[in-house]
Amino acid sequence: MNDETRRAAWTGGQGEFPQVRMRRLRQHPAMRDLVRETRLSAHDLILPLFVRYGRGKRVPISSMPGQWQLSVDVLAEEVREAAELGLRAALLFGIPERKDAIGSAAWDDNGVVQQALRALRDAVGDRLLLMADLCFCEYTDHGHCGVLSDRTGRRDVENDATLENLCRQAVSLARAGA
Repeated sequence: MNDETRRAAWTGGQGEFPQVRMRRLRQHPAMRDLVRETRLSAHDLILPLFVRYGRGKRVPISSMPGQWQLSVDVLAEEVREAAELGLRAALLFGIPERKDAIGSAAWDDNGVVQQALRALRDAVGDRLLLMADLCFCEYTDHGHCGVLSDRTGRRDVENDATLENLCRQAVSLARAGA
């Protein structure tokens, strides 16, 4: 079938309006689901949460309107409400009290994210997927996502030491409920 014949079959020879309705993509519910338009709902979103030490804290993040740094107690209520609204996942970012060159607060079993994970697991159980940022740039005093050295006369990331620390952080976060 050439293009002209195909167009004539589609329009019935009456211009561009289709006279023949192609139904193959609408006949089966599974096919309709596969080819439907994109639908976005609360089930598709991940709630970013920034957790800090303290009690009763809700500190606005000026560079991110509508976002706050929340203490663990405030965070638990926020997450309960999000779960009731249909959100299924949250991603935690830590705001540590102390920073050092290797980001050791990132794998502290009593760190702020670890405390938050335990509290949130108690608050919402498995109704919400709890994830944690596996990165320690916010825990280092230099802001890099790795252990730095200057053996070569310039600051370089020490890959092996960085991977070891990421493993420590991952284990600590998993033990806490991520």
